[in-house]
Amino acid sequence: MQTILYARVSTTDQTIAHQRIQAEAAGFEVDEVVADEGVSGLTTSLNDRPQGRRLFDMLRRGDTLVVRWVDRLGRNYADVCDTIRELMRRGVIVRTVINGLTFDGATKDPMQQAVRDALIGFMAATAQAQAEASKEAQRAGIDHAKGRDAYRGRKPSFTREQFNAVNGALGQGQGVSNIATVTGLSRQTIYRIRDNPVEAEAALARWA
Repeated sequence: MQTILYARVSTTDQTIAHQRIQAEAAGFEVDEVVADEGVSGLTTSLNDRPQGRRLFDMLRRGDTLVVRWVDRLGRNYADVCDTIRELMRRGVIVRTVINGLTFDGATKDPMQQAVRDALIGFMAATAQAQAEASKEAQRAGIDHAKGRDAYRGRKPSFTREQFNAVNGALGQGQGVSNIATVTGLSRQTIYRIRDNPVEAEAALARWA
């Protein structure tokens, strides 16, 4: 049996390392970390994330899946509930770093099952409400900035020097993983630069 930490980061101010530190500080002994970077929890279900699919392949009956909170596991109320129940059906124990919750499908007591299922629904609803509130606040901030002709989009997670280094390495046929190691950028950032260099260049210009 193993303990796997699943981490998801969608912004440049979040890090996988921080989520692992939080988990270990809460007393979890993590055997392996599976992480998706640059993935929005509001638009992409766990099964549709590259490492989310790998996670389902890795987990076995008796394993423990640790997440910072239930919002790491789904897009909305229904998605989070379905994901946790599917994991429990497979015999996986789901535990959260925040609030120290445990969702275990092994219990046969109907009262414990009812409490557990009600808690899953409550936490999933809370996660969706917080995500929607955050999105609404972000939209209001963007609209306000646009009104002042100040909206420039998200600040690039790379510098001009890194952008040039990535393009040069891509032109030489180097692999994404190697470029990420050399430049210190995530692979997702390398992919974004590779797949849309014009937009990457424009983002640098907007923030120059």
